[in-house]
Amino acid sequence: MSHAVVVPDTSSFHAYPRAAVISVLIKDDHVLLVRRANPPDAGFWGFPGGKIEFGETITRAAERELREETSIIGKATGVLTSVDAFSQDENGPLDSHFVLVAVLCRWRSGQPHAGDDALEARWFALDEVDEARVTLSKDVAEVARYAAAQQQKEGCS
Repeated sequence: MSHAVVVPDTSSFHAYPRAAVISVLIKDDHVLLVRRANPPDAGFWGFPGGKIEFGETITRAAERELREETSIIGKATGVLTSVDAFSQDENGPLDSHFVLVAVLCRWRSGQPHAGDDALEARWFALDEVDEARVTLSKDVAEVARYAAAQQQKEGCS
C-alpha cells in the first residue's frame, strides 16, 4: 500500500525554515510581552521578536526587535533555547515555518510602549503567564519559566 505525500505549493512562500529571534526579558519577577498585530498569532501575547536581517547577529537582532516593538533598551546576554513556529492556512497546508531563537535580555532602560507590529506592550507577573490568564502564543509560558530559572541560577533579575 502506498501513501500519497502532499507536497505544498512552494511558489507563494519560502520552502525552508526562516530564522527569527524572540527577546525574553524578565525584570523583578515580571516578563515583557507584546500583543501581536499581525499574523501569525495576531491578537496573542508573546515575546517581542522578528526576523534576523542578513548579516545581523542573533544578539543584535534580539536587541533591535526589543527596541522596535517595545521602546525598551536591553542587552542580549545569550541564547536560551529555540522553538519552532508553524502556521497553516484554513485548508491545512503548511504556510510558514520559523525557527525562533529565544535570547535572554537584561533591561537597561525604558518603559514599554507598543511600536512596530505590536498592538500593546506590557509587563506581566510570571504567575499571570504561568496560569495563562491571557491568550499566549505557543511556548511562551515554558520559555518564560525557563528564562526565570536561568536568571535565578545566575543571580540576576
